[in-house]
Amino acid sequence: MTVLMAGCGDLGTEAGLRFAAAGHRVVGWRRSPDKLPAAIEGAAADLTARELPPVPADTTAVVVAVAADSPTEAAYRAAYVDGLSNVLDAVLASGAPVQRVLFVSSTAVYGDAGGDWIDESTAPEPGGFSGRIIREAEELLFSRLDGTGITPVVLRLGGIYGPGRTRLIDQVRGGTAVIPAEPRFTNRIHRDDAAAAIVHLCTMESVPEPLYLGVDNEPAEMGEVLRFLADELGLPQPPSAAAEEAPDGGSGNGSSRKSGEPSRGGNKRCSNARLRSTGLEFAYPSFREGYRDILAGVGVRYP
Repeated sequence: MTVLMAGCGDLGTEAGLRFAAAGHRVVGWRRSPDKLPAAIEGAAADLTARELPPVPADTTAVVVAVAADSPTEAAYRAAYVDGLSNVLDAVLASGAPVQRVLFVSSTAVYGDAGGDWIDESTAPEPGGFSGRIIREAEELLFSRLDGTGITPVVLRLGGIYGPGRTRLIDQVRGGTAVIPAEPRFTNRIHRDDAAAAIVHLCTMESVPEPLYLGVDNEPAEMGEVLRFLADELGLPQPPSAAAEEAPDGGSGNGSSRKSGEPSRGGNKRCSNARLRSTGLEFAYPSFREGYRDILAGVGVRYP
């Protein structure tokens, strides 16, 4: 099986290494392919450009994991809509026997649910341009692949944390963390579990559903997370503050979270029941296991 990773940032590279460890050939498209590990065959590619490298003739799965270059609407459109469109153009023109195209999306497509549970049946209501543009990309994926025989899969990831993604830890350590005055649920997934989900959905024997929420088993109230981190670090608990001063709660994927767009979050509890029903087991079922490993310097990385 040959897997094309269209976008090889931190998450895409981790997923590519896991595909390679499972015995698959992995080709990674990235602007700086020399930065990729040896297990991934790198090819120089700017996904926002129409001219892309040849799609390997035996490619059976494609993963599109893009990120915006800057926190602007134009950058998001170039990455998510134009980038995905260009990849699909290349795939459909190649004639390769592609069976699945997985698009890494974000729970930013949902708005505030007042703390209620949401799942794949919940209608998206983006609160900012990032969510609106990512939702547009999702619709593009389904429309372009309709009738092609290729299965489109959207994986909406919650806030990615893990090695190198330590914003809340840094806030607690730096004394800038504040606990919202009103309870606010957040949703996250460890980078390694997100990568495992990508591999699982691309390689499982049964045909996947068109949409999955990629979050861990336990939506967490932000105050609980901050208090936990303070206890683990042996620091005083952060002070309470007005709700509008609440810190980033991990409600979208890692790339979009860096944008600083203020209206992306929301108070909701995302269910991963559909993803777990496929047989995927989480290495980090809640923030507790994940953050403890980060604080201990533990990280999974394949050779």
